[in-house]
Amino acid sequence: MTMTSDDVTAILGPVDETLVAEVIATGATQTELAEAFAWAHNDEALMGEGRRLPSGRVATLVDLLVLDEEEPE
Repeated sequence: MTMTSDDVTAILGPVDETLVAEVIATGATQTELAEAFAWAHNDEALMGEGRRLPSGRVATLVDLLVLDEEEPE
């Protein structure tokens, strides 16, 4: 099921419309976005739990989220 902008902002909070569109364009699920959000904000804890590094759509989402944080406002 394709996510809506409301689905994206429910997980990420208020974000730029461009990021919302990029996230939706990946075809990811809400579960994948939530996992990517966790990786983007607390990767050391997840690695400490022995989790495998993200791949596929989750990895793509992590890249989008990290790039969005790095952009100056």
